[in-house]
Amino acid sequence: MTKPLQPAAGQAADSTQSEAVREYAANKARTTRFTCGAPRSATLLGDGERMLFLRSDGSEDTVTALWVSVNNGTDAVGEFMLADPRTLLADADAEDVPAEERARRERARESGSGIVAYSVDDTGRTVLFTINGELFVCELGEDGVTAETRRLELTFDDDGERQYATPILNPRVSPDGTRVAYATGTAVVVAETSTGRAHAVFTVAEQDRATMRAGLAEFAAAEEMDRYSGFWWGPDSRTLLVECFDSAAEPLWTISDPANPADPGVRHRYPRALTQNAVVDLFAVHLADDRLYVDRTALVDWDNTAYEYLAVVRWQAGQRPLLRVLNRLQTDEQILRVDVPEESGWAHLTSIDEHTMPLLPVSVLETHHNDQWIDLIDGTPAYTPNGRLICSVNDMRADTNRLTVDGVPFTPAGWQVRALLDADDGTVMCVVQRTPELAPDVPDAWRATAADHDARSFDVVAIDYEGHVYPVTDEPGVWGAARRGDGLMVAGRDMAHPQAQMMHYFRGNGVHVKNHAAVPGLTMNVRFARLGERGLHAAIVAPTGAQYAGARQLPVLMHPYGGPGFQEVTMSMAAYWDAQWWAEQGYLVVVADGRGTTGRGPRWDREIHECMKDVTLTDQVDAVHALAGAVQAINTGQPHARHAHAAVRALPEPDLQRVAMIGWSYGGFLSALAVLRAPDVFAAACAGAPPTDWTLYDTCYTERYLGLDPEVYARNSIIADAPRLRRPLMLIHGFADDNVTIAHSLRLSQALMEAGREHTFLPLTGITHMTNDPAVARNLLVLQRDFLARALAR
Repeated sequence: MTKPLQPAAGQAADSTQSEAVREYAANKARTTRFTCGAPRSATLLGDGERMLFLRSDGSEDTVTALWVSVNNGTDAVGEFMLADPRTLLADADAEDVPAEERARRERARESGSGIVAYSVDDTGRTVLFTINGELFVCELGEDGVTAETRRLELTFDDDGERQYATPILNPRVSPDGTRVAYATGTAVVVAETSTGRAHAVFTVAEQDRATMRAGLAEFAAAEEMDRYSGFWWGPDSRTLLVECFDSAAEPLWTISDPANPADPGVRHRYPRALTQNAVVDLFAVHLADDRLYVDRTALVDWDNTAYEYLAVVRWQAGQRPLLRVLNRLQTDEQILRVDVPEESGWAHLTSIDEHTMPLLPVSVLETHHNDQWIDLIDGTPAYTPNGRLICSVNDMRADTNRLTVDGVPFTPAGWQVRALLDADDGTVMCVVQRTPELAPDVPDAWRATAADHDARSFDVVAIDYEGHVYPVTDEPGVWGAARRGDGLMVAGRDMAHPQAQMMHYFRGNGVHVKNHAAVPGLTMNVRFARLGERGLHAAIVAPTGAQYAGARQLPVLMHPYGGPGFQEVTMSMAAYWDAQWWAEQGYLVVVADGRGTTGRGPRWDREIHECMKDVTLTDQVDAVHALAGAVQAINTGQPHARHAHAAVRALPEPDLQRVAMIGWSYGGFLSALAVLRAPDVFAAACAGAPPTDWTLYDTCYTERYLGLDPEVYARNSIIADAPRLRRPLMLIHGFADDNVTIAHSLRLSQALMEAGREHTFLPLTGITHMTNDPAVARNLLVLQRDFLARALAR
């Protein structure tokens, strides 16, 4: 259905390629990785004729505004700004958000400012958002393209409740648009959108505030389960589900800034692997009909000891709430229905005694088990409009991540479901990755590009409940979508276009949403290959600039992530911009996805269980060993040459005596591991934010793959490997990183020092896991380049 933009005429000419390479690091930093000015966060309204989205004004503008796209299917189309942060708040450019909001953005990897998120009611007329911690209400006019925006001034009847006026975190409008709820950390507050009259409907007792939070997602949920909300409106706009967690049992850690010794640092609870998680409870708060005050509060009675992870909360119109809960090892899960009473039933809820609150029972709808771990498929569980239950399962027999309807798998084998986007009574719309060995047939619209619709391509399809597949996106790429009424939104990237694309369809008529983002201007030279006996998906990136394009042989730079739950080799040009820059420095760059990376089925994913250190390194070594043969095959047959975007020429031979590796996070772990355990293959490495000791990482991620046996952690750590170092190694880590803390690199550096092993360490003041400072991000590329050049020249 989707037909992307035609490529811009003329890729960067040779005369400008050197300038693009020279300015790449600075441009990447100034443009926030070339994302400023791109449309994002789209929501279809009403029958799909209108669509909200966020976008900043230019390629270096981080301040995002609220826009609406209008497409009536014929002649009335256009984009209209609804709310401009700079108009609404004079100091919008000098962003100063609460610490709790900064933490939420770090978990969500949000680097923008201005309006970075919004909430809209069911009618599409009332939109809420914050700017610099201030709450705003945007009321759309009858024409759907004009709006009146005002700051919502909160007033509390009780003077004692004014302490809950700020911070305003994650504001959500009620389905009917009359109320807004937000969290402060110690309370959940509800206010009228018309008057600003407010009341705290759930609070944490003062004596518990050191470790207890209400209305927020605990660290494990936000960092590892992609759940960022801690409260949810019911369809009646009178009932809220509220999370309350107590982190008292979690270790207390300090994130400090040694460059400012007077700064006491930030103390926070961190769910370290093999220690305790936060205790999570869920409450239902029912409000009085015409007032903000609480009519009744009840505790949702699920077994949060046996199933301590609250992964999903979903409350759809016409249904009772759904919960997805998992045990500590994430091998067992329950899909629960919260038996919220009808309106008249709230008055009849009873407590065991006067000291306890009423309990809301739950009903177990489905249970699932996997011997290694259960994957969370985004969008599940969910109901269809007629009440059928859609869940996800890791079908090991079919080697496919599938969807079920009322417990029966219906998505076909070989179509790996990545996310459920929508479910109606006829079809589900989802993101899939095809496994050709299991699903050799493709829809007619894909026949010309069938070879590229595999694990590298995140395709949007509709699948009916008999298992028939209907493509929504045609071109291989990394796509997402939404549908509502007669409207459809498709957004993503492909190999043909440097910019991200967003399209708004209504009744078959599609319009492109404007994208103001800059592009690097690099001439791309990317070839795809399958490496080794396991057929690892790999991208081989070669230089196009005059200095190295004609080289007979070049050193090799491995550039993996390589860890579980993620993949690098995709049908997206933007995924290879860094690799192309590195290629222009005189490398043959290889990005290879080994076992444990996503897209190839649950068996492939689980080959790293309890042994990810050995397995992921083995696959990178195998990729190096298979590289020469792959290059020869490409030079002979030129497969996938259409992705090169450069004059097709033979790839240079890989110099396998000069192989380096760079990476960040798990890729940093792999890079350090490479020179420690495979120095005969890897001559140098740069390791950014590497998790060197898995007992220092969080429970949810680490225990999913390594379990609860301390011996397994010892085998998968690299601290004990420090005496093995014989090759140049650069460690890079930010002091402000609260995800992979700098303790990881410090412990490895200490072990290297004790073993008398020379190494380079770049500690970064004020830098988080996102390398959030433009100057630092720019200079890191240059410093790594120079380090590797010296190391490989030895």
